[in-house]
Amino acid sequence: MEYRNFEKLNVKPSLLGFGCMRFPTLENGNINEKEAEAMIDKAISHGVTYIDTAYPYHNGDSEPFVGSVLKKYDRNDFFLATKLPVWNIQSKDDVKRIFNEQLKRLDVDYVDFYLLHALDKSKWEKVLKYDIIDIIEGLRNEGKIKYIGFSFHDEYDIFEKIVKSHHWDFCQLQLNYMDMDIQAGMKGIQLCEKLHLPVIVMEPIKGGSLASLPDDVAQVFKNYHPTDSLSSWALRYVGTLPAVKVILSGMSTMDHVNDNLATFDKFKKLDKTELELVNKVTKTLKAKTKNGCTGCAYCMPCPFGVDIPSNFKYWNNRFIYDDAVTFQTKWHNMVDEKKASQCKQCGKCETMCPQHIHIRDDLKRVVADMK
Repeated sequence: MEYRNFEKLNVKPSLLGFGCMRFPTLENGNINEKEAEAMIDKAISHGVTYIDTAYPYHNGDSEPFVGSVLKKYDRNDFFLATKLPVWNIQSKDDVKRIFNEQLKRLDVDYVDFYLLHALDKSKWEKVLKYDIIDIIEGLRNEGKIKYIGFSFHDEYDIFEKIVKSHHWDFCQLQLNYMDMDIQAGMKGIQLCEKLHLPVIVMEPIKGGSLASLPDDVAQVFKNYHPTDSLSSWALRYVGTLPAVKVILSGMSTMDHVNDNLATFDKFKKLDKTELELVNKVTKTLKAKTKNGCTGCAYCMPCPFGVDIPSNFKYWNNRFIYDDAVTFQTKWHNMVDEKKASQCKQCGKCETMCPQHIHIRDDLKRVVADMK
């Protein structure tokens, strides 16, 4: 396992971080705790020291589950990250109340990496309105937080404004070879490098989309490295970017864990030829994609029952993978109440979408294309 130094913080978490947003689940939607615990144990036993969760993950069940699993380990042997749901803050008192609730859920005395969750222009205005940074810094002074940062989902100009407004310890960005020209993107990475601001990467495999590619596209990678997984190319790409210190992977199966561990064992950055292959694949895929949904589900629940991520997943995959039979069949097999046709155009989903997708318009397109 590779460990990269946060120079100003003098800490060295594992390059691979375990994202606790996409645990395996049971039929009732609850976390499959036995399987998920085995996955965390396997990752930690092979050198993973950075564990990332958040207040809303798995409908609020991720934090208490992660906390219970980590009790078996020495508190000094791992770095625990969680996030403040800024959208839930309606007063200054809410900040400490929610943070203390998180400490209780996790059953810890302090959090190593604490993030203001999914900042964008409107959430940043709320951060300023309620003096959230000052309150978080106060919690740090009490020894309850070690390092303060934020995760980000908006345009570069907003990112630059936020980055330069405070002396952050780190930031967390959505980066993958398909998304370098949206949100903070490559310009954000270059700014972080200039400011010596460590970067933690989320969505490196774009919600799993880059782990399964059409045969003709995948063959570009397979011809060069026949035994390497498609996921490994995506992970190595972001690991090659300057300033990147931790790469989060939201692992859902033990196979995901094993494949990631193989990639990060003696991790290798992409060379010039490999980067050219990634650029070739990127251009091919971008010509096919309908929208940039990652399946994060921040848009859920829909007041009218529409399963927005699933609609977009089947819609995008139908065109990316040139497979109408498989994905239109999956869409038609959805419960009618969950289909895009049930959208009432209320717009609530769009206020929460980190990708700023025009969800209402795209749901109309889903109905037209998938029929």
